[in-house]
Amino acid sequence: MALLLPFVLLGGVVDFTGSLSITTPEQMIEKAKGETAYLPCKFTLGPEDQGPLDIEWLLSPADNQKVDQVIILYSGDKIYDDYYQDLKGRVHFTSTDLKSGDASINVTNLQLSDIGTYQCKVKKAPGVGNKKIQLTVLVKPSGTRCYIDGSEEIGSDFKLKCEPREGSLPLRYEWQKLSNSQKLPTSWLSEMTSPVISVKNATTEYSGTYSCTVKNRVGSDQCLLRLDVVPPSNRAGTIAGAIVGILLALVLIGLIVFCCRKKRREEKYEKEVHHDIREDVPPPKSRTSTARSYLGSNHSSLGSMSPSNMEGYSKTQYNQVPSEDFERDPQSPTLPTAKVAAPNLSRMGAVPVMIPAQSKDGSIV
Repeated sequence: MALLLPFVLLGGVVDFTGSLSITTPEQMIEKAKGETAYLPCKFTLGPEDQGPLDIEWLLSPADNQKVDQVIILYSGDKIYDDYYQDLKGRVHFTSTDLKSGDASINVTNLQLSDIGTYQCKVKKAPGVGNKKIQLTVLVKPSGTRCYIDGSEEIGSDFKLKCEPREGSLPLRYEWQKLSNSQKLPTSWLSEMTSPVISVKNATTEYSGTYSCTVKNRVGSDQCLLRLDVVPPSNRAGTIAGAIVGILLALVLIGLIVFCCRKKRREEKYEKEVHHDIREDVPPPKSRTSTARSYLGSNHSSLGSMSPSNMEGYSKTQYNQVPSEDFERDPQSPTLPTAKVAAPNLSRMGAVPVMIPAQSKDGSIV
């Protein structure tokens, strides 16, 4: 029995899993988006831990549907950090000598997808140890805008609003008056920590510059607002002026349309008149026909005159014949005169005319 006792005691002391221990306690870390998170993992080794050193970091995403992912690994004196694509290039060991007992890592440029539980596993046979760290990534308030919702007139009601473009909840608000009398109306005190201040029956004492500060656990942001409470404006005059302006604009538009339509009608009429061809107007007589008619009438007159008055008449009348009627275009060809037989002329309805013969001196024979 005495021989068995040391063995049992020895069996109780030899706890291979207890020889390697991680001294860093489990904890929760909150960081802002874009910052760097330091995840500590420090360990100690026992004299019996003689196996190769292996260090492994796992991520259990906040979405429980995703399985655990290896994000970085140290094994065989080599580092492997390209297991998880979402963290590739953003996760690193902080120590250059991991055998010294520091397996901590840095996660840079934090994103909302980095939220989850990170587990550090250290193994050096026969010792094994692990610790978990909960990482929460929050968004700082930013892009905060202050503005007035309503009319800034004496006696009117309006609201002062403070709205950040982004920021993780919960958010805290703090209003302050920076100019004039820094004393705030008592009716506002209950709303000085809310994003909206409701103003009732405004007075000129409310005028001034206000600031709104938005905070959460990882950061803060601020905006400024200028409030000027003024006497009521003449709304009736403003409305009447707007109506008159609209009417004048409509009249001007109507005049422009009328002028354009009138101009188009005139251009259309001129175009139609210019190209209109009247079929009932006979073509102008040629110069040759005019000269022939003129000569024919004078020739017939000569037949009825006596020889005594022929000399003066012939000189006077023939001199009155316009010379331009006998001018011919030198470029136009001379057409031969067609001869028609007497029977054909009778069938065509011609009437025979007797022309008295004349001697060379113009006397009738």
